[in-house]
Formats: sequence, structure tokens, C-alpha cells
Amino acid sequence: MSLSTLRVIGFIIGIFLLTLAVAMVIPMLTLVLADRTEDLHSFLWASLLTFLCGLALVIRGRPDQSNLRPRDMYLLTVSSWVLVAVFAALPFHFTTHISYTDAFFESMSGITATGSTVLSGLDTLSPGILMWRSLLHWLGGIGFIAMAVAILPLLRIGGMRLFQTESSDRSEKLMPRSHMVAKSIVLVYVGITVLGTLGLWAAGMSLFDAVNHAMSAISTGGFSTSDQSVAKWQQPAVHWVAIVLMILGSLPFTLYVATVRGNYLALVRDAQVQGFLSLLLACWLVLGAWYWYATGLPWYDALRHVAFNVTSVVTTTGFALGDYSLWGNFALMFFFYLGFIGGCSGSTAGGIKIFRFQVAYILLKASLNQLIHPRAVISQRYNRHRLDEDIVRSILTFSFFFGATIGLIALALGLLGLDWMTALTGAASTVSGVGPGLGDTIGPAGNFAPLPDTAKWLLSFGMLLGRLEIITVLVLCMPAFWRH
Repeated sequence: MSLSTLRVIGFIIGIFLLTLAVAMVIPMLTLVLADRTEDLHSFLWASLLTFLCGLALVIRGRPDQSNLRPRDMYLLTVSSWVLVAVFAALPFHFTTHISYTDAFFESMSGITATGSTVLSGLDTLSPGILMWRSLLHWLGGIGFIAMAVAILPLLRIGGMRLFQTESSDRSEKLMPRSHMVAKSIVLVYVGITVLGTLGLWAAGMSLFDAVNHAMSAISTGGFSTSDQSVAKWQQPAVHWVAIVLMILGSLPFTLYVATVRGNYLALVRDAQVQGFLSLLLACWLVLGAWYWYATGLPWYDALRHVAFNVTSVVTTTGFALGDYSLWGNFALMFFFYLGFIGGCSGSTAGGIKIFRFQVAYILLKASLNQLIHPRAVISQRYNRHRLDEDIVRSILTFSFFFGATIGLIALALGLLGLDWMTALTGAASTVSGVGPGLGDTIGPAGNFAPLPDTAKWLLSFGMLLGRLEIITVLVLCMPAFWRH
């Protein structure tokens, strides 16, 4: 890789760091408004250090030579997310005085919209830190959408080319169209956040809590301002507004843009959206009926608790309405399986994504029909796209390495002395982006603070792998990548 290419990558990362430094002004203003200026200097130093490092990269960079090859985008994507997490950890380290390991874990969880946390006592924590956690979710969510729409399809990651639009076509008009779509997505993202804030505020939250939870919900992140998560607010309206926001964050944002531009049936006709909403409804009804029968709660209350927690896990948000790990073994396994699914491609949600399960079903059905009719020519199509060999191979590759990554990280955590439930669900929840795991330690009522530092670094790496679709990171480990 040439020096000029590295300078261009450094220039772009520098822009990201400058943006991050400016973003730290928001928690500073929060501290001033809350009259908690004792923490202000920590954010000032963190912002200044981030700004100076970003400025140094921008000055050294060469923006006039920005014709990056697809292989260069792998390095840009991974290095930018890592470095942003490195500097985003500074406010946590300076303000809460936790170790840098814990601070990096928290920032990586924030920027990847995972929602795993090492912090407790959130109800009395600095409002600046609470705002910074939610803001990292929000910034990471819009950053992932941009990457999923503009970068990953070009890199042929995990079959996401199924969802290419005109804006991601490889043509001479690529950049102008990408810019227009990106601008529209940002406007939709901001609009839903504002509406979500107003909805949660009207439902019973304070304005500060509403802003934080709206940013966490639309990014499907899961950081809350209370150790009880959303269970702190008993108003049913708060729970239903949060459910709607989590669902909105899990739908493809390109389809929102298409809807705004006049294609009003774009969301309704999309096979992925239909499958996702059908899955949610089915899980609500199945687990809701079981929970109603097992607890004797009124049907409406049982459905509300189930709908909230199921939506939170499927969308990989990580909010909790009570400790669902205490619901019994059936519910425990139900939630464990749901955590792998995730939302739609091109959304802020993590997980395997619903379209991969739909494609797997199509392939299975075609294979069985081929056994029955060996000479038949069976067309395999999904979402008006033909499933060619390249797309199938990329989906199978991603799915295999997704499972292998969880298995290897869980094995390493077991080697560190963690019990099997903490190791397995910790690996699964961080790679999938769900946030909390299961069990007494890292379950919905606990956090990741008791884990050893090595485990936290492993899980931070798992968050990065899961958020960047795994192959994006693994390709950097190939010696051939670094050869000219």
C-alpha cells in the first residue's frame, strides 16, 4: 500500500476525529445546563486532544489523491472505527476515572451500537457522560448506515449487493448520487430522532431522558440513563413509543428515502421488511401467550412486556423491561435464539440480518425441489434479484464466520475462567450487537464490569467484528492484502 494512499486514509480519519471532537461540545453544553461543571474540564481535555490529533492527520493528508481502490476501503473502514473508539474513550477515562480498558470497552460498545456496559449507578452518573454514551450510539448508527449503503455493497460483503439501489451503482454518477442519498438518509435519521424524542417526552419521560433514549432506540444501541433501563418508567405509552422507535431503526433507511421521494409502497413491498415484521408479530404472539399463561398477568400487560423485550432483542437494541432472564428456561432459550437474527440490511441493527435467513430458506426449498425433480431448472430469486453464485457464496461465507467468531471468542472466554453461560452469551451478544447477555453477571440486571480486562478486550474486538460484518476485518489479516 503506497504512502499516498495512507495519507488519504489518514486525511479521512482526521475528518472523523475532528467531527468527534466537535461532538464533545454537546455533553459539555449538557453539563453547563445541568450545572455540573465539575466534569467540564475532562471533556475539554478530551476534545482538545482529539481535535489536535485529527488536525495533524488532516494537515498531513492529501485530499487531492482520493481515488481509493475497494481494497483500500477495507483499511479505511476498520481503522476509522477503531481510532474513533480510541478517542471516544477519553471522556469516560477522564470523567469517571475508570481504567482505559473499561473506557475503551464502553466507547466501542457505544460507537458500534452494541449496548454492553461496564458502568453502574447510571441514575446518579454525570449527565455529560450519559449524553456522551447516547450520542456515540447515535453517531455510530448513522455511520453504519452510510457504510452499509455506500461501502459494503461495493466490497461484496455478505450478500448486501441484493439491496443496491441506483445510488450505489458503479457508474460515473456514483459520487453525486451517493451524496444525495446520504443527505436524505441523514435528514430521515434526524427526523425520526426528533419525533421519537417528542413521543417519549409526551409519554412521560423528562426531556433529557427522552433525548437519550430516542438516540439509543433509533440506533438500536440500548444505553439507558437508568440501571433499570426502560423499566424505570412504568407508563405503557413509554414502552410502546420505544418499541416503535426500535422497529423504525431496524428497517432499511434507503426505503425511507424512497418513500419520502414518492414511492409510498417501498417499505410495504420489500420482502425483507415483510419477513422482519412477520417474525416480530409471530414472536410477540407465541411468547406473549406463554407468558400470559405462565404468570397470570392481564393479556395486555403480558403482551406489552413480551413485545418490548422481544423487539429489543431481535433488533439488537438491548433495552430491558424487567429481567427477562428470570422468566424460565423456555424464555431464556427463546431470547438467546432471537439475538442472532437482527434487523434488516441497511438499518442500524446488528445480527445476521433477516434477509440471510430468507435466502437460506429459498436455497433449502430449491435444493429439496431439485432432489424431487432432478432435471428441473429452478429459478432462485429474492426481492426481485436473481440469486447468482457470487451472492450465495458471500452469504454462506459471512454466516459461517459469524458462527465461528462467536464460537472462538466464547472458547477464549472459557479459557479465561468464565462460566459457560457468561462466555457463550457474552460472545453472542457482543458479536450480534444485542448488548446484555444472559446469567447473573452480564444479564439484563448486570453488566460487564466484573469480567477480567483480557475478556473485555476480546469482547470489544467481537463488537468490531460483528458491526463491520466480520469479513471486512478478517481481510486485513491476509498477507496478500498488504502486498502491492
